Amino acid sequence: MTAADPQLPVVVVMGVSGSGKSTVGLLLAQRLGVPYAEADDFHPAENIAKMSAGHPLDDADRAPWLDAIGAWIKARDGRGGVVSCSALRRRYRDRLRADAPDLFFVHLDGPLELISSRLAARMEHFMPPGLLRSQFDALEPLEADENGTVVSIEGGPQAIAERAYEALPL
Repeated sequence: MTAADPQLPVVVVMGVSGSGKSTVGLLLAQRLGVPYAEADDFHPAENIAKMSAGHPLDDADRAPWLDAIGAWIKARDGRGGVVSCSALRRRYRDRLRADAPDLFFVHLDGPLELISSRLAARMEHFMPPGLLRSQFDALEPLEADENGTVVSIEGGPQAIAERAYEALPL
């Protein structure tokens, strides 16, 4: 497929912090030949400050962030794109899907211990490892009626991205 193909999907690579959304999302976008957007770049400064201080975001904090991501998704509809976004709760995914009903979610899934060790090794990111448990507690896995797939984070980034690619509705 090429970027000129009108059937390219818009994909949200979702999961808890440290699951590999940014790395896998970028690799997947490169494989598809479409733009990649990092959801963290859509956060207002207040959200980053709150998380940096060790406080989880609430739904009011997330609303403008999700709307900004949704606007990017809508602009890419029919032309393809990949965006990383935690999208932990069904209502967040529904909000993203509001203007893009064919949106496809790739849920990067793995055990708390593995993700925790990845977060501990990660440098220069505002998300403190102490908030990981709250993300697992908030996570609502994809439901049967949602357009998407679950991909294990076992193995290296290239292998994970390849499994995600193979699961896309191309």
